[in-house]
Amino acid sequence: MKHKLRKLTINVATITLALLLWLWWTLFSPWGYAPPADLPPMDAAVQQQVFAYGTLRQPLLRWLVIGRLPEVQPAVLPGFRKQGRNVLPQPGAMTRGVVFAVSAGELRRLDRYERLGVRYQRRQLPLASGRSAWMYLRIEDD
Repeated sequence: MKHKLRKLTINVATITLALLLWLWWTLFSPWGYAPPADLPPMDAAVQQQVFAYGTLRQPLLRWLVIGRLPEVQPAVLPGFRKQGRNVLPQPGAMTRGVVFAVSAGELRRLDRYERLGVRYQRRQLPLASGRSAWMYLRIEDD
């Protein structure tokens, strides 16, 4: 019994360490990702609005990525439909999500998480409310 408990403890510790290393590599390490060189500069004093329709709707994930829990509001993106991990233009469609404000530094952390320029592109689009927000659209594989 002691042997099984010890083995279980080692397995749980190994899985936990692997998860922590993956999170560090994905969110914080200086290796593994370089932002696109042509990103326009952001005014550090201006809060940026972000529309999330997928994983970033989850509070725990937002906290892990940007380091805090921003206030979110329900939002609708008109003219797009959700398909898997992407939204595609479609007249008359609506994609529901949330919108939240981030600083320029937090937007860079979101860019890293979404692998801006590798997996996603960031575009500013108008929401149904009339205000616009940044959102991440998958880069199509050729």
